[in-house]
Amino acid sequence: VQLQASGGGLVQAGGSLRLSCAASGNIYSINVMGWYRQPPGKERELVASITSGGSTNYADSVKGRFTISRDNAKRMVYLQMNSLKPEDTAVYYCNANLIPETALRRSYDYWGQGTLVTVSS
Repeated sequence: VQLQASGGGLVQAGGSLRLSCAASGNIYSINVMGWYRQPPGKERELVASITSGGSTNYADSVKGRFTISRDNAKRMVYLQMNSLKPEDTAVYYCNANLIPETALRRSYDYWGQGTLVTVSS
């Protein structure tokens, strides 16, 4: 099982970026998918998450600016980031809680490799 994130880059404050993450491999089902971020010198934090049914949860700092969505058929999760601020600068990681076909008794957390988002002022 792998998660592959893409879409990071350098953007000016006020701009937009869209992150994508694809889950691949022998997956039985995917429960919650989400995005976390780790700013320089800080702990990793939840940005947004979405259940298989489409229920979403956002960090207060991104509410109204970021939108998480997913395509269950494609096993993709997206993060549309608008009105970006310098404090959004971080490495963004996608996460999926899923049941692999090789271990159907429980779910596991998997992480993507991280993609850097830099917002200049």
